[in-house]
Amino acid sequence: MTKKRMTEFEPGHGFTKQDWDDVCDNPEWTAADIAKARSFAEVFPDLAESIKRMPGRPKSDRPKVQTTIRLSQDVLDHFKADGPGWQRRIDEALKKVAGLK
Repeated sequence: MTKKRMTEFEPGHGFTKQDWDDVCDNPEWTAADIAKARSFAEVFPDLAESIKRMPGRPKSDRPKVQTTIRLSQDVLDHFKADGPGWQRRIDEALKKVAGLK
């Protein structure tokens, strides 16, 4: 006989809230638990520092600007048909038509 795994408290499914509380691996925190809590950086200072120092994307001299533009559905379908990167491809096509780069 296979037992149903209790993954969450489901009212009306034969389990009571007390049943759930008895087996819960992550009980609700009390005020005392919260008072004893320490920050991630306090518990793992080296790891927290290494995360802060992780390099991100280099800053661009001319970052792209978010804007809104209305395009015909045919144009959008054409560029989206090749998958991810469709916005970049539209940008490249517009640069070409404008004689940039």
